[in-house]
Amino acid sequence: MNTYPALGIRPTIDGRLGGVRESLEEQTMALARAAAGLIGETLRYPDGSPVRCVMADTCIGGVAEAAACAEKFRREHVEVSLTVTPCWCYGSETMDMDPLTPKAVWGFNGTERPGAVYLAAVLAAHAQKGLPAFGIYGRDVMDAGDVSIPPDVRENILRFARAGLAAAMMKGRAYLAMGGTSMGIAGSIVAPSFFERYLGMRVESIDMTEFIRRIERGIYDAQEYDRALAWVREHCKEGRDYNEPGKARDRAQLDREWELVVKMTLIARDLMTGNPRLAEMGYGEEAQGHFALAAGFQGQRQWTDHMPNGDFMETMLCSSFDWNGRRAPYIVATENDALNGAAMLFGALLTNTAQIFADVRTYWSPAAVKRVTGQTLQGAAAGGMLHLINSGSSALDGTGRQEQDGRPAMKPFWDITDGEVEACLQGVTWHPSMTEYFPGGGWSTRYLTCGGIPMTMSRLNLVSGLGPVLQIAEGMTVDLPAEVHDALDERTNPTWPTTWFVPRTTGSGAFADVYTVMNHWGANHAALCHGHVGADLMALAALLRIPVSMHNVDEASVFRPAAWNAFGTADRESADYRACATFGPLYG
Repeated sequence: MNTYPALGIRPTIDGRLGGVRESLEEQTMALARAAAGLIGETLRYPDGSPVRCVMADTCIGGVAEAAACAEKFRREHVEVSLTVTPCWCYGSETMDMDPLTPKAVWGFNGTERPGAVYLAAVLAAHAQKGLPAFGIYGRDVMDAGDVSIPPDVRENILRFARAGLAAAMMKGRAYLAMGGTSMGIAGSIVAPSFFERYLGMRVESIDMTEFIRRIERGIYDAQEYDRALAWVREHCKEGRDYNEPGKARDRAQLDREWELVVKMTLIARDLMTGNPRLAEMGYGEEAQGHFALAAGFQGQRQWTDHMPNGDFMETMLCSSFDWNGRRAPYIVATENDALNGAAMLFGALLTNTAQIFADVRTYWSPAAVKRVTGQTLQGAAAGGMLHLINSGSSALDGTGRQEQDGRPAMKPFWDITDGEVEACLQGVTWHPSMTEYFPGGGWSTRYLTCGGIPMTMSRLNLVSGLGPVLQIAEGMTVDLPAEVHDALDERTNPTWPTTWFVPRTTGSGAFADVYTVMNHWGANHAALCHGHVGADLMALAALLRIPVSMHNVDEASVFRPAAWNAFGTADRESADYRACATFGPLYG
């Protein structure tokens, strides 16, 4: 059976036999089939296969049929439920009572039967029982028998399904901490309670000496290693060595570093997901892996003072392709920043695209740019921009050399062409790492993200006494004149990839201007995801009971469980905090 969780469709109906139920059976089932068709035809799992929808065997008119549906869902690995009805039903008798299942209800807007009345009644039951559910109700009245799905209903069904499935796919998986705390970065003080209570995940930990053990004892697929190293020599272009002559490493050392970082990449992947080839080699325990959906590598400083850094390893694993071809990206956080790794994981599960891990390095104001370069910023960058730069987990997809609707993009791996893979590789140079930063050597990734890509920047933070909070900033990447980019980029580490990002500002609050966004950012790192997916992130956060501390998402697009309305509608940010605190973490 498919290991991905399925989405269950629950057609509920008025249970009165003798004319009422019989007249509604076909319409109810038709709506359920339409919803299942929409989801199955539109959404995909990370491996590219269509999302699997499981229908109840019958319409649900009472407790017995609700129980039969729940039993089928247990057998079929259903972890998310959508209830669909065009009519009145017995609310508390037909509702989904599983406390851990993300749930939504679509009440058909029609005058012939009171689907909206049932929707309101059952959402009230969900709120009263502490089982928050999303309510889906079309704006316009439709005729009975019309099984088309209007755009507003379609948008909310898909938004709920993406968020619900993302939550379900995390459940039972692991975050693998490869090493411990990096340079005192709080996000790399991995908190098992956060992963367990909010995401349903466990935290696995290994010491970085496990890499040395596997390197020295050959616990990796030697044939794949040979193939990978040959691919690297062909496709990974070396760039300028920025080290001063006294700190530059010789050619023999650089070649050895290539060999080591390729081995590190294979080993990190095997640690996360296992590798049956290791069992054939006699390493049965190692072959299992840690069932990790995301991971982080401490690196600095204990590892990087002696061994090559993790930049190549993190970059390649986080990309949508490698020597084996195109495939789903892995999530590996630089410096073991598990909170940023979780934000990357959210974006990847919602979009099936690679993620960029970045330092929120610098706000460049128009005045500062003018002073340094003599140039006046124009266009989208006229109000200044953020310099997002960090080697590690910046996926090669982040070059923006893929294309969607004629614009630069980052796409799911199944939509990426061979030509786009080559274009990404051509847009990257690999540089010997700066020896004063990384005495153990290694290779650093350098590229410039194309402008004009819609992106969403996000970050999870933990606050004592409050718990996790999520920050969201939608915006665009921008192109700068070459002389401006060069002048600004050379002021920091020129061996790292750069993304010039301008968040969409509103003139007030945390989004008053670009400077204010950076000044409100809660940590030194951020995750960058393709597309404006802030509303999807907010829906997922609500499912997990994580409040959103700042966002610039259009209020009309915000979609949370209906019970959130009971916590106040004038200040929805405060209501979100109160609702999350009241219902508590999804997993207790």
